[in-house]
Amino acid sequence: MAKVSFYLFEKSPERQVESACRLCRKILTQTQQKIWLYCTDLNLQQQLDDLLWSFDASSFIPHGIDQVHAPICISATLPTETNCVVFNFNNQALEQYANFSHIIEIIENNVDAKQTGREKFKKYRQLGIEPHTFKL
Repeated sequence: MAKVSFYLFEKSPERQVESACRLCRKILTQTQQKIWLYCTDLNLQQQLDDLLWSFDASSFIPHGIDQVHAPICISATLPTETNCVVFNFNNQALEQYANFSHIIEIIENNVDAKQTGREKFKKYRQLGIEPHTFKL
């Protein structure tokens, strides 16, 4: 059964793309699991790509847009392999949650993001998943 984690920024003004980069680095270092940044917004894809290039001055974080064999793939489509950590940058919960090992939802500290996060959280519960929440 897939695990769903919400990272909820209650006080920090950190942007979703910045926290995604930090989490990607941690996951790659600790687990070597494939990471999929599921994002249909082309502008946000480019922001993620740019930040992953410059995020860590001491080491390169291997990634690419639609490069399915890269350790981190940024794509508007979901992965076909199942052992992936999927960061969901879209506004709906992933109903295909069972296809992946871990789904990560990052909720920024603003009204719209928090409302979207609540809707996603409710949907996962309706699907029978109890998401883990990390308040930051």
